[in-house]
Amino acid sequence: MVTLTSRFKIKRLDALILAIFYAIVGVFEIVVLVVSNFMPVAGALAVLSFIAAYGLLLVKKWSVWLVVALFFPQLVFGALALNGGIELYALLPETYILLLNIALAVFIVLSFISFVYVAAKRESFE
Repeated sequence: MVTLTSRFKIKRLDALILAIFYAIVGVFEIVVLVVSNFMPVAGALAVLSFIAAYGLLLVKKWSVWLVVALFFPQLVFGALALNGGIELYALLPETYILLLNIALAVFIVLSFISFVYVAAKRESFE
């Protein structure tokens, strides 16, 4: 019987969880790219998120530095999107806008947690 960890040669469960998070973030940023008429920043962040997910999945040393460097642009991206969502909710109080704002807040918090975790465990990714 082939398990998921043996098939993909996954070395660490925490790296797998972080890789899944960054892959989901990459998909979300591709959706933003399409919805926003191809805003190049979202496309660049999506590509970098997929690269970070790949590096974390294989526990590469460079993935730590990519996650650290990716945190700051993603923080600005999330904060600006949340600001726009809050302003939109003030003008048009709809449930889906509120859910989007909650998702953006969760994204910012999870990005911060993943940044702190990877930065704290950087020696174990070598």
